[in-house]
Amino acid sequence: MDVLSAVSTYFKTGGPFMFIILAAGVMILAIAVERLWVIGRAAALDSSKFAGDLETLVGRGDHHGALELAGKVKTPVGKAARNILAFGTGGQASPEAAAEDAAVLVLPPLTRRLSHLATLANVATLLGLLGTIFGLTTAFSAVGAADPSQRSAFLAAGISQALNTTSFGLIIAVPALLCHGYLTAKVERIVEGVDEVAIRLVRVLKVGASAPAPMPVGTPEVPMAALGAVRR
Repeated sequence: MDVLSAVSTYFKTGGPFMFIILAAGVMILAIAVERLWVIGRAAALDSSKFAGDLETLVGRGDHHGALELAGKVKTPVGKAARNILAFGTGGQASPEAAAEDAAVLVLPPLTRRLSHLATLANVATLLGLLGTIFGLTTAFSAVGAADPSQRSAFLAAGISQALNTTSFGLIIAVPALLCHGYLTAKVERIVEGVDEVAIRLVRVLKVGASAPAPMPVGTPEVPMAALGAVRR
């Protein structure tokens, strides 16, 4: 109960800006939880091993098996690989164009609402500073107009409001910035995984496309002597 009482007193003496900062904190928490869930699931894949498995299958000419493997992976890396294999080998687009299209399709959903964390963190900090200014202004105005016996009480209340709003704004902003940096680093690793899969798949697809077509089974090889006889 002492902790709850201290928190309640801390919040009440902070003034009206505490409620606005609290609202910003609730929005930050909701966005952070949602992004942690989405980005955490997207990052739960060993992209190097996945790219190696696809490269092996495509190198053997097993495009159907590669598509099946890519279809089982429900992450951005898997979706990018599936798009490259589907469009890059179907004659509709080159592997390079398919890789660029895949990156454009799968990466933007990862960064959705991520910038809001940094924005709300800055807003919480600025609201804390604004509450500080209002608290100090109120304190000095009250001190100038109050009875001398009450000046110390008004001054203490104004300074308490100023410090509480500043500290509360920083309490909200610092974890939000740390969470934003962590999630941004996660997204960058996912982007690197998509790039790795795209580069390796494009390379093996281009090698397969440039390889000479094998002679059909059962076609007899015409001897050079017979060709010469025909010419004569």
